[in-house]
Amino acid sequence: WEERFTTIPGNKQREFQRTYALDPHKKLSATIKALKKQISEEAPKVATRKSSEMVLEVVNPFMTETVGGSADLTGSNNTKSGDMGTFDIDNRGGRYIYYGIREHGMAAAMNGMVLHGGVRAYGGTFMAFTDYARGAMRLSALMRIPTVYVMTHDSIGLGEDGPTHQPVEHLAISRATPNTYVFRPADTVETAESWEIALTSKETPSVLALSRQGLPTVRLEHKTKNLTAQGAYVLKDAEGKRQAIIIATGSEVSVALAARDILQAEGIGTRVVSMPCMELFAEQDERYRKRILPGGPVRVAVEAAVQMGWDRWLTGERGKANKAGFVGMDSFGASAPADVLFEKFGITAQAVADKVKSLL
Repeated sequence: WEERFTTIPGNKQREFQRTYALDPHKKLSATIKALKKQISEEAPKVATRKSSEMVLEVVNPFMTETVGGSADLTGSNNTKSGDMGTFDIDNRGGRYIYYGIREHGMAAAMNGMVLHGGVRAYGGTFMAFTDYARGAMRLSALMRIPTVYVMTHDSIGLGEDGPTHQPVEHLAISRATPNTYVFRPADTVETAESWEIALTSKETPSVLALSRQGLPTVRLEHKTKNLTAQGAYVLKDAEGKRQAIIIATGSEVSVALAARDILQAEGIGTRVVSMPCMELFAEQDERYRKRILPGGPVRVAVEAAVQMGWDRWLTGERGKANKAGFVGMDSFGASAPADVLFEKFGITAQAVADKVKSLL
């Protein structure tokens, strides 16, 4: 085999060795930066599941080591890019697999491909169905392999499918798993940054929690730096004396920004922190974490999920229990349009603003 390998062209040898070493493609960083710049300028309102597809459309054509798939939800997960071709009995060159309704089988197969080498496997299903893939997802983390889980329909924001499909505890379950990056991006820019990290990781699997509903672009100022890699960052700072810090993820980042507008209009200086990846923020040094979450101001977190996992950022890290609050879910969801549900469950800009004022 080694003799045969030496007979192929040098560029093919290097590409083979790169994929087996899980080294990033030289085009990846520039491609992600270009997409981020385009999005910051155009500021589209799109679901982050669609944002994910936009990333895959520009990355998959040159990162030919990716093998995608979905557990019978391709049209909903947006996991297939136009260049991939379907892997089946007639096309062994295809890079997209229709797994059927087999979440655990899909996750286990992806682990096997990554363990074999030369492949970066990703697969999609609904966030609520991480329950079915759970055993293999845990093994990705345990075996230290960078399998990527594209989990869409990540909250009550999916609407009428109701509580059987609406995840409330699943972010906490994934975050509780050691050696796992859980990304919940707020817009296309953060989604692109999350994918860049997932596609360069060598020993840590990634869970991308993505929305069904359209979300506004919140990163309107282009930054070449991958801010998601820091786990959390200041999206918009307080005007005047800083009295409150609102921390949010995913679809609730725009809610936090609207709450800030309410509070600032009343003279309450409010910082908004986007926290797309708690695990990466925990890896930052104390100095950076203190800069983002200084002691003093009241802290309110907003996320359309249960509070478990948030206490470190609310009452730890220089926070205080009597100056901390949470706006989110403490029950299962319901079947109704997304905007009705957010109102019903009290995950609104006004509710966040009221929570802040109750703590001052």
